[in-house]
Amino acid sequence: MTNGLAIVTFAAFLVVHLLGQDGLAATLAGFVPLRISHPDLVGALIGIPAVPVALTPLSATLVHGGWMHVGFNLLTLVFCGRQVEMVLGPRLLAVLYVAGAYAAAAGQWALGPDVGVPMVGASGAISAIVGAYALLYSNQRVRAIGPISANVVRMLWLGAGWTLLQAMVALAGLGGNAVGNVSLGQIAVGAHIGGFLAGMLLTRPLLRIRFRGVHRTVM
Repeated sequence: MTNGLAIVTFAAFLVVHLLGQDGLAATLAGFVPLRISHPDLVGALIGIPAVPVALTPLSATLVHGGWMHVGFNLLTLVFCGRQVEMVLGPRLLAVLYVAGAYAAAAGQWALGPDVGVPMVGASGAISAIVGAYALLYSNQRVRAIGPISANVVRMLWLGAGWTLLQAMVALAGLGGNAVGNVSLGQIAVGAHIGGFLAGMLLTRPLLRIRFRGVHRTVM
């Protein structure tokens, strides 16, 4: 599944890039927060039907802002995705990826619901896989704090660290073509945070689904 996602994502980028339609693809398939309140806005403005707004969190993952953008995203996807897929399996990895894409869109919308600039890139969905990877493979020992379980404390630490990292990147003013989702020419911080948090929150439920029958078959 990880390899398949990487191949499809790269193929979509390559076709669009070779045709020189990066800007049009971003307009038609990118996630535009403003379209949540005005679903037909983009198509009406340019006279071409856009991807339905409900599908743009997914279609946006297939559009990238350049070679470095898609290259960094796919490198992260392949590295973390293969490790997470070994634990969750291909189907649940796909569920995690799709959920991450929608969580990323929600996070980006929350930071700017009236923004009319398209957000494109797969790193919001990939951030969900990174979140699961961090939770599954973290070696740091964490203790419970009062009624807060050790698992929740671990998620809080990882979430805080990831959020701080995204804030530092945003403050540094890195361009969107370097890494991450492209939005307003900058890193889409809301998308990265939303995807990462979704990945951590979904890891344990997905693990339960993955191994729910093990205790019955092993006697």
